[in-house]
Amino acid sequence: MSLAMFYHLTRSTPQETMATILPRALSAGWKVMLRGTDGAALTALDAALWLHPDDSFLPHGLAGGPHDAAQPILLGQGAIANAAEGLMLIDGAETTPAEAEALQRVWVLFYGADEAALSGARRLWTTLTSAGLAAQYWSEESGRWQKKTEKAARPA
Repeated sequence: MSLAMFYHLTRSTPQETMATILPRALSAGWKVMLRGTDGAALTALDAALWLHPDDSFLPHGLAGGPHDAAQPILLGQGAIANAAEGLMLIDGAETTPAEAEALQRVWVLFYGADEAALSGARRLWTTLTSAGLAAQYWSEESGRWQKKTEKAARPA
């Protein structure tokens, strides 16, 4: 069953938050699609991820290559091309209830100080939970991540 987890960033960067979430997803045996809206930002993230030390390296690729389907973490703007069990959304990227239902996990990372990002996350929360998906809202305003609320999946 799919779970959408909304991360309200107030202290951490998306990259710091990814560094916590993505290793857990990989250790669960999941592939992840990391979807953004800005191609240049995804290219910069791809380059930054290659600079991590060996003990924190996240195997990944930028969408559009010949081996997209084999990538443990695929960074892109379009459809899931690596048979992912998880979808991470950054920079206002979207998903649909049908796409989210087919996944184990959807992570939505958004900046709390950005009113457009906050509004988009609220809209996505409403869309997904109205379709019956389970969702959790996490905040780091206290200095550490805390689950503030959750909505259970609606029975089919």
